Amino acid sequence: MKWHDMKDAACPVARAMGVIGDRWTLLILRECFLGERRFDGFQKRLGITRHLLAERLKRLEAMGLLARKPYQDRPLRHEYRLTDSGKAFAPVMLSMQDWARKHLPSEDMPPISFVLRDGDAEVDPVLTDRQTGQELNHRTVLLRPRKASQP
Repeated sequence: MKWHDMKDAACPVARAMGVIGDRWTLLILRECFLGERRFDGFQKRLGITRHLLAERLKRLEAMGLLARKPYQDRPLRHEYRLTDSGKAFAPVMLSMQDWARKHLPSEDMPPISFVLRDGDAEVDPVLTDRQTGQELNHRTVLLRPRKASQP
């Protein structure tokens, strides 16, 4: 089974991987968060082939993370904008960067950072439970299969 065929899987992790299951898709989303919107810009910044880029953009559009909007009539050209669903992916990108910074260190400075909009301070993310405020990590959360009777 191919990753993009996972969209109907019962497991939410498998469904998410069906959308973002390859490096190019994640890097395209990163570029969207950095403000890139145009095909040529994505291609130049990522060094991806036109074919692969077109395929990944179509998938992101079909899955509802990007919306294609015309910005020029002659010739017709489109830009790609994050939808609400695409914008909601920001905490995932933030968590991935934080994890990589801590567990896959590099001597080079990262080319991007996440900063607070209202203070410009770099963030140090923590995942918490919405209801209790408790920090969520491997010590506080268990992953276990649901029983057939659980909703």
